[in-house]
Amino acid sequence: MAQRELSLLSFIGAFVVHLRKTISRMDIEINRAGNNDLKKIHEMAEVVFRETYKTILSAEQMEYMMDWMYSLANLEKQVSQGHTYYIAWNGGEPLGYVSVRKDSEDSDGTEVWHLEKIYVMPSAQGTGLGNRLLETAKQHVRDHKSTPKARIELNVNRNNPAVGFYKHQGLTILRQGDFPIGHGFYMNDYIMGLDV
Repeated sequence: MAQRELSLLSFIGAFVVHLRKTISRMDIEINRAGNNDLKKIHEMAEVVFRETYKTILSAEQMEYMMDWMYSLANLEKQVSQGHTYYIAWNGGEPLGYVSVRKDSEDSDGTEVWHLEKIYVMPSAQGTGLGNRLLETAKQHVRDHKSTPKARIELNVNRNNPAVGFYKHQGLTILRQGDFPIGHGFYMNDYIMGLDV
């Protein structure tokens, strides 16, 4: 590789490190999303969901899942079915989102909550924002659970590097499966969990 290209790559790498450090010092606010914020979630998903799964999903499954999970009509439906969204903001710029919903109760009385989505925009990855969004979801469960014991569970694609992030955050793999989502597509996921 030519010296000029190495210098450019070095500059870009240094700039990304600087940007991540700057973001980590920013005044990030995480607020519960309302219906007026669903368009922002849709817009973020157009970037971060596609970036996350570009090498994992086929183009056809990507489009199916984008509509299934992130069309405005389906986001509104999710909220009406009990999904609670939070958005991380820096000023007017959205940097990530998380959603959680009450799911079921185990036979031992543990209330199960499902972490439906947690995504950090590429520009804010590596800043600790994912940890803050996960903490927001955990606090939501603590504040809204109706039993003494509760657990957060989430589906994560077995090929998603985020599995390492979740393990680092204390989640463990509870089970795995290939879950049909319609049109012949499957989510090939681990179910991970954490008591809160």
